[in-house]
Amino acid sequence: MAGGCIDFVQLLNQDLSTNILSYLDDPADVVRVGSVSRAWRQFVISNGLSKNLCLRLLPEVSHAVPAIEENDIVEPLDVKSTDDMEVEKSTADMEVEKLKKNHRVYAFLAKGLASSVGNCISEVICASSTDNYPEESILNTLEPRDRISDKACYWSSEGESDQGVPETLTYKLTSDLCFINEINIQPFEAYFQYGSPIYSAKAVRFRIGHFTDHYTETDLVDVFEVGHRHIEDDVVWTYTSEYFPMAQENCLQKFKLPQPVFAVGGVLQIELSGRVQQQDVDGLYYVCISHVQILGRSLKEDFDAEFVDFSGKCVLKYIPKPDATGDSNPSAGDVLEDGSGGSTPGPSRLHSFTAGLVQRAGMGFERIFSLRGHGVLIMDDDSNDEDNEDYEDGMNDNLVEAESDAEQAFE
Repeated sequence: MAGGCIDFVQLLNQDLSTNILSYLDDPADVVRVGSVSRAWRQFVISNGLSKNLCLRLLPEVSHAVPAIEENDIVEPLDVKSTDDMEVEKSTADMEVEKLKKNHRVYAFLAKGLASSVGNCISEVICASSTDNYPEESILNTLEPRDRISDKACYWSSEGESDQGVPETLTYKLTSDLCFINEINIQPFEAYFQYGSPIYSAKAVRFRIGHFTDHYTETDLVDVFEVGHRHIEDDVVWTYTSEYFPMAQENCLQKFKLPQPVFAVGGVLQIELSGRVQQQDVDGLYYVCISHVQILGRSLKEDFDAEFVDFSGKCVLKYIPKPDATGDSNPSAGDVLEDGSGGSTPGPSRLHSFTAGLVQRAGMGFERIFSLRGHGVLIMDDDSNDEDNEDYEDGMNDNLVEAESDAEQAFE
């Protein structure tokens, strides 16, 4: 290579090269490294560097590996596959395409998922019943306080003489793709009734799924104000938990799932099973909840998962939002540092390392820029490496491949 530089990926064995590149701690750096040359790109993809980094940063993703690699639940943008195409491809070609697809998906998840666990509730959808609407609406469960200005804040079911009648609370998650870790629920203590009874359930379980169509989703979210709705016929449930016992205590009770659940679809339902508290006034049994939290990791604001059909498959997209000044075209530095088109306080820890890698390829970071305001990483093709024709051919071929990789990984 020019200037007497040595390509350590070609010189060293696979284990040593992989060990060196494993020090990268930003998924955008992995994408950059894969843009240095055709050989580097093949090395990054075939050795699963994006996957390894993603699992290191976000251990929860390990529970989604079968869905990603075997069931193809999620795909990067513009990855198309038809039966006719599959027939024409050899087994080796199909394996290469699968590795490329997985590389893009893991790069997207590593960059797109929130780095910390937070509340994943976006809005309420509906409750199976409501006693006094709107005063005791499911909306009240989004408020962490059980009273506001001396007024009680909680959801209440309708009263039942049968203690076995269940109730459900259904919520829309902040993203159609999340990893849910636990659900926290606080039963309501009726401090205004004699003895301050607590209207908990006997047990709870959780369902996660997606709507059968977009029209149903819009209608349900818009008309929850009727105060009650059963939506079992409108949602495909892809996960149902075991039952967890609920204590008759006025505290935020934590229900940790056995393992993080890969939630594709954006709908989570809480089923409250069994009633324990009878109201003195009418002799009926109620369930009342003051607060609900759904904790996990969801996609950041600039990232999205859009359903391609109603089987549960989705396409990953990167759609950077305009900044405060109204400029929708992010600068090169912004795109490189966080992969999202937004400004960052400073370079990543290994920025200088990856900068050196790209510069050894005959170009500086100024050659990597955003395309069409979408935060796509591409490389200008005016680099010159006359001392190594094979390398130059690889670089020219790699320009198109790198653009495709980065676009599908971060768009």
